[in-house]
Amino acid sequence: MPRPVTPSLASDIIIELIDYPTRPIVLIERAHLPYGWAIPGGFVDVGEMMEQTAVREAREEVSLDIKLIALLGLYSDPSRDSRGHTVTAVYVAEACGTPVADDDAKNCQIFSVDNLPQLLAFDHSLVLSDYLNFRSTGKVAPLRGVFKI
Repeated sequence: MPRPVTPSLASDIIIELIDYPTRPIVLIERAHLPYGWAIPGGFVDVGEMMEQTAVREAREEVSLDIKLIALLGLYSDPSRDSRGHTVTAVYVAEACGTPVADDDAKNCQIFSVDNLPQLLAFDHSLVLSDYLNFRSTGKVAPLRGVFKI
């Protein structure tokens, strides 16, 4: 039986800087299309676990060692990435230190959750809205796209 054609798989990480007051987060400015500010993350390599991808991507894109603390949710809307259908697992993580942009990040910046940028890539405004709810209530992202039969 041939392997099915499936979406690309990614891991994204909302990194809270726990050594800064108010636990701001790190976003990257993308160097490639689609442009805009984004949550650090990237594609899963063959043979790699989703959590390993998250840790690797944090190191590669913002030069931070992270501790994963929660799975915020899975985001699978086929239109979420203009490059093609991509499913991502979004993790919440903690880190200390100063982020430095590297790999395919043109820039990185520390943002207060009260002052997030307007131009966000992908579906990251939805993801960050879910994160703000998680941060205030402890509840992970709601299930979406579930239809009654």
